[in-house]
Amino acid sequence: MNDLDSLVDGAKAAFAQAATPAELENAKAVYLGKAGRITELMKGMAQLSVEEKKTRGAAINVAKQAVEAALQARRQALSDAELEQQLKAESLDVTLPGRRRQAGGLHPVSRTLERIEQIFASMGFDVADGPEIETDWHSFTSLNNPPNHPARSMQDTFYVDMKGADGIPFNLRPHTSPMQVRYAQQHVARHKAAVEAGGAMPEIRVIAPGRTYRVDSDATHSPMFHQCEGLWLGENVSFKDLKVVFTDFCRTFFESDDLVLRFRPSFFPFTEPSAEIDIQFQSGPLAGRWLEVAGSGQVHPNVVRNMGLDPERYIGFAFGMGPDRLTMLRYGVNDLRLFFDGDIRFLRQFQ
Repeated sequence: MNDLDSLVDGAKAAFAQAATPAELENAKAVYLGKAGRITELMKGMAQLSVEEKKTRGAAINVAKQAVEAALQARRQALSDAELEQQLKAESLDVTLPGRRRQAGGLHPVSRTLERIEQIFASMGFDVADGPEIETDWHSFTSLNNPPNHPARSMQDTFYVDMKGADGIPFNLRPHTSPMQVRYAQQHVARHKAAVEAGGAMPEIRVIAPGRTYRVDSDATHSPMFHQCEGLWLGENVSFKDLKVVFTDFCRTFFESDDLVLRFRPSFFPFTEPSAEIDIQFQSGPLAGRWLEVAGSGQVHPNVVRNMGLDPERYIGFAFGMGPDRLTMLRYGVNDLRLFFDGDIRFLRQFQ
C-alpha cells in the first residue's frame, strides 16, 4: 500500500468517525482544506520533473476524488440519519381517532332576531332590510329630527368620509327607523296608480331589524348593537292597536301570559304622543321589577308626510326595541358585552 492509498483509508476512517456535520467538516479540513494533506501533496510536486509531475499529479487527483467521494457519502449518511430521527420524533399514529370539530350554531342574538321576525310575520308584518350607511335625511331629518335638534346629540355619533347630495357626510345609522321611511316610500310608489284611480292604499305593516351604531359602551350598551323598529300605518290604526300588538308580542316572545305591560309618557321626535314600554314578570327571578324594553308612539304627522302620505288620512304607530336587551332578559344574562366577546365557552351554552 503506497502513501496515497494510506491517505485515502485514513480519510475514510476519519469521516466515518464524525458523528455530526460539524465534526465532518473538521475532518474534511484535515484532508481537503487549504492546509490539508491533499493540498500539501500538490504543493510538493514543484521539485519533480515534468514526467514525474504527470504521473504523480494523476495519482494525487485519483486519491483526491476518492476522498471527496467518501466525504459526500458520509454527508449523505448523516443527513439520512437526521431525517430518520426527525420522522421518528414527529411520527403520527394514523389509527388514533381525529379531533372532531363541533358543529356551530346560531348566536343567541340571531336566535332572538329570528324569533321576533317569526312572531311579527304571524301578525302580518313584512320584514324590511336596508343600508347600514345612511344619509342624514333618512337618519334624522325625515324622522322630524332636524339639524341642531337636542334629540340628535346622543345619536349622530359615527360618520364616514363620504358626503351625500346635500353635502352632509353619511352616517352609520343610529337606529333602523330610516327603513320605515324607505319602506313606506316604496310602498306608496308601488300603489300610486291604484290610489290615483280612486282605490285604497293597503296598510303599511313592517318591522326593520338590523345592526345600529352609537358611541356607547357599558354593561347594557355597546357601540354596535341591534334594533328592531316596527311600523303600522293605515286609515284607522290607533294607539289601542299598538298596545294589543306589543302585548301579544311580549307574551309570545317570553312564553308567558303572566306578564304585565305599562306605557309611560315620554318624548321622541318622530312620534306624538310617545310612550316608553315597560314589562313586569309576575314570577321568576325578575318578578316585581319594571323593565324597559321599547319606545313607541303614534307616528308624527311630519314623518307621515315625509313618507309621501297625507297625515290627515293616514295614521298609525311605530315602536323600537333592542333585541340585545330582549336576549339578556330571555336568557338571564346581566352583561351585554358577553354576547360580543367571541368567547366560545359562553356562546356554546345557547346551542
